[in-house]
Amino acid sequence: MSTSTKPAGLVGIDLGTASVKVVVTNHDGALLTQAGEDYAVRHPHPGWAESDPQDWLQATATAVRNALAIADVTPSAVGLSGQMHGVVVTDHNGVPLRPAMLWSDARATAEVDRYQALPNHLRARLANPLVPGMAGPLLSWLAPHEPQHFRDIRWALQPKDWLRLQITGQVHTEPSDASATLLYDLTADDWDRDVLNRLGLDPQVLPNLLRSSSDHAGTITREAAALLGVPEGTPVAAGAADTAAALLGAGMLDPGTTQLTIGTGIQIVTPLDELPADLPPHPVTHTYRTSGRSGWYAMAAVLNGGSTLAWVRQILGLSWAELYGSASLPPQDDDPQFLPHLHGERTPWLDPTLRGAWTDLNPRHDRSRLARAALEGVAIAVKEAFDVLPQDTLSHSPVRLAGGGTVVPAWRQMLADALARPLEAVEVNAASGLGAALLAGMSTQVIAAEHRQPASGQAVTTPAPGGIDLFAERTARSRQRILALRDVTS
Repeated sequence: MSTSTKPAGLVGIDLGTASVKVVVTNHDGALLTQAGEDYAVRHPHPGWAESDPQDWLQATATAVRNALAIADVTPSAVGLSGQMHGVVVTDHNGVPLRPAMLWSDARATAEVDRYQALPNHLRARLANPLVPGMAGPLLSWLAPHEPQHFRDIRWALQPKDWLRLQITGQVHTEPSDASATLLYDLTADDWDRDVLNRLGLDPQVLPNLLRSSSDHAGTITREAAALLGVPEGTPVAAGAADTAAALLGAGMLDPGTTQLTIGTGIQIVTPLDELPADLPPHPVTHTYRTSGRSGWYAMAAVLNGGSTLAWVRQILGLSWAELYGSASLPPQDDDPQFLPHLHGERTPWLDPTLRGAWTDLNPRHDRSRLARAALEGVAIAVKEAFDVLPQDTLSHSPVRLAGGGTVVPAWRQMLADALARPLEAVEVNAASGLGAALLAGMSTQVIAAEHRQPASGQAVTTPAPGGIDLFAERTARSRQRILALRDVTS
C-alpha cells in the first residue's frame, strides 16, 4: 500500500523524563494510537539527574515508527511536548557537550543564592520560585564547575527544543518552555537581558523565541525522515512544555478551572485570564505561559506523589491494591502522621533539604495503619499546595482529577476531604502527547486554533463534613511536625 492512499494524521511527540510517548490522531484530533519507549535517568552524584539526549532521539525514532505502523496514516504535521526545566548545552552543530541536566537535578542549590541577591523588581518579573533544576541556575553552575563546557556552549536548549533541532535542523523555542527557565521576563514576554547580564550568561546562547507553541518551526530533514519514517518536508510545530500541552490536550483552557494530576509528582494547575498586576518578588507558586499567543497558568508543584507512595509500598512490602486499599480503613485518634517529603519539596515549602518521616508511632500501629498514614500525608501535601494558589482566580466548580494513581474511590474521598472541594474525575489519556498533536494540526490549520478537546469518563466525589474537619486538624498537626523537623536539621 503506498503512502498516497493512506489517510492523513497528526503526530505528537511527548518527551518525558524517563520515557517518550508518541500519539497519532486524525485531523479531527481524535486519538488513533500511541506508543512509548523508555530511556535511562542517571544519578552519577547525589542530587544529580542526567540523561543522554541521544537516547531521547533513538527512543523517539522507535516510538514514532511503532505508532505509525499501528495507525497506518501519513503524517501531515508533527508537534512536540517536553519535560520542563533542565537544560541541554550543545556545540554549533547541536551535539550535546555533556549529558542533559534535568528538572529534578539539585546540584545548583548554591547558585540559587545568586538569584536571591537580585533586586526585587527583577525577581518579580521572573514570576517563579527559585528552583535549582531550572535552566538559569544550572547554566550558572556550569561556569565554575565545568568551565570548558561553559565556554564551548553555542546553544542552551530545553529538552523538546533540542529534539526539534535534531529533526528540523532549526533552533527555536517558544514562551511556554522559555517562561520556565528563570531567564524569562513574563511581563515583557521575552528573555530577561538584565537577569542574564547579572548572572554572567550570554544571551546569544539562547534560541530565537517564536510567539506561539503552534507556530511553524521547520520541516523534517532528509536524515530525520530516514530515522523516523516520516516524509521529508513534513511541517513541525514549535510545541510546548508538557504541562501547557496537557492543558490543551485535556481541554482545560478556561480561567478558574483547576486540575489536580497525581503521577510521579503532583501538579495543581489553573489557567489565568491575565498576569497579576503586582507580581511578588518571592512567589511560592509557579506562573508560566500557556501554549497560545497569550495566556498564563498558575501551578503548584509537589515533588512527592507517586514516587513517594512507590517507596512506601516497597518498604512495607505491599501491593498497590493493598496500599490504596488502606484508604478504606476508618481513621483512629492515635493514627501515625506521615510526612511525605522524601525528595525535598517545592510548593509551599520551597525547601530541597526537607525530608520525610513517620511520626507519633505506637505499638498498636501495623503496616496497614502506616500505609493509610502515607496516603493521608500525600493528601495533606496536596491540600497545602492547593491553598497557596491564587484563590481569587479559582471558581467553585469541582477540581478536575487526573492521573493513573487516583482511581480508587476511598483514595479519591481522602483527596476530596483534604481539599474540602468536590472532585470530578476525568479521563485524560496521553494529554501532553495529544496536546502536541493538536499543536501540529493548528500549525498547518487543519485544526482550528480555538479547538477544545473534550474530557470523558466524569464522576464526582463530594467531600464529607467529618472528613473535612479531620483533615483540617491533621494538616495543622503536619505543619507543626515539619516545622519541628526543620528546626532539628537546621
